[in-house]
Amino acid sequence: MKKLFLSTAILFMTIASSAQFDHQNITWLGQFNDSSVIAEPVYGIRYQACWGWVDPISQREYGIIGSTTGTYIIEVTNPSVPVERDYIPGKSSARIWHEYKTYGNYLYTIADGGNNTFQIIDMSYLPDSVHVVHDTTSIFDSGHTLYIDGDRMYVASVSSPGIPYSSMNVYSLSNPENPVLLRRLDQDYPAISQVHDMFVVNDTVYASCGNAGLYIYRYDESSNQFLQLGSLTTYPDQGYNHSSFLSRDHTMLYMCDEVPAGMAVKVVDVTDLLSPTVVDTFYSNPGATAHNPYVIDDQLFIAYYQDGVYSYDISVPSAPVKTGYFDTHPQNPPGTYPGTPYQGCWSVYTDLPSGILLASDMQLGLFVLDISQLTGIEKSPIAGSFSTYPNPANNEIRIKNSNTDNNIAKIELIDLGGRVLKNISMHDIDGNDIRISTENYPEGFYILRVQTDKKVVSQKIQIQH
Repeated sequence: MKKLFLSTAILFMTIASSAQFDHQNITWLGQFNDSSVIAEPVYGIRYQACWGWVDPISQREYGIIGSTTGTYIIEVTNPSVPVERDYIPGKSSARIWHEYKTYGNYLYTIADGGNNTFQIIDMSYLPDSVHVVHDTTSIFDSGHTLYIDGDRMYVASVSSPGIPYSSMNVYSLSNPENPVLLRRLDQDYPAISQVHDMFVVNDTVYASCGNAGLYIYRYDESSNQFLQLGSLTTYPDQGYNHSSFLSRDHTMLYMCDEVPAGMAVKVVDVTDLLSPTVVDTFYSNPGATAHNPYVIDDQLFIAYYQDGVYSYDISVPSAPVKTGYFDTHPQNPPGTYPGTPYQGCWSVYTDLPSGILLASDMQLGLFVLDISQLTGIEKSPIAGSFSTYPNPANNEIRIKNSNTDNNIAKIELIDLGGRVLKNISMHDIDGNDIRISTENYPEGFYILRVQTDKKVVSQKIQIQH
């Protein structure tokens, strides 16, 4: 769609610094907050979920954030100066919920409640604009959350005009502009009345089912049906099972219960999928609501409503240790949470190649944060002495070293389980333009670790065939 023009009187770019927000080991780089966004009248929410995307050709980085009236596309290539590149209006002027995922150049946008459309947005035209290629109810009109695993899209709590509500659907993205329904969960498990959110890896679905707890399914392509593997329906400090995320070795699941407020985050041992077990619980501050968890390498990030972003070291996956935080919601000091719980941080995004963190605050917009003190990943590894491209990668990853005084000593390609899949030593590196074939690796996310004479830099790489 054509980019909308916003005058400086309407568009407010917050001028701030880390000193204005309580923080530890996570620092402020930039912020986007459009002062024209009106809060919806029920909870006072202005913004919702955020997501990120990197252009595989230009390597420009973008943040995506939902608002009550639509979706903002914000360039964060220069993290200290976020720039609005486009805005996509929705059908409602007081929308409480938006969620996002990307597949290649496409952004998938869903909203919950009536009077919606499912939007598919082609971002390949950025930074000029984006193009909306689907904005109808023909696939569905309302969904609560979505997750993309390989070429399949899972959508929770799906409503479509003239079609009965479904607790969860899976769609094929073989044609990314026209997802095709493969299976409804209620065709196999009609007793599951709701799936609120899900984490999916290799078609294994960790489904947060609200008050019913956690259910683990596998979508079996050969039989085109869901198979239940295990469940966790009774556990300590139990509430409304909201969302979860796996440790990189797939042994622990970090699980958040949203309601009532102040529930602990659960660490669930899932080494035996048939019998998941809670092995630990933890809080940021008493009374704070843990909304969404995320894992990058050995760091766990929790988006807390009132407390902002909290980080935990999970090098021992069963025993998280707090390493830092950034309070996106300074209106309420830690431990003091009056009024509605729907204030503060909704979600974070961890997967931009530069290593910056995006966080969405329901009242204050999109935060761009520096987490290099936690991860050891520089804010802009691609802008240093070497560059990696394309990302996502198809048949190969190229690493180009532009500084011969900072020689590459070792390159490792590592899966999210921590296994080193490829190890290239300095004796095998010929020249300053290194190519790594990715043809034999499954689609998904990997860590590319480059060791030079002076530093070690890690970058998340996506492989898409």
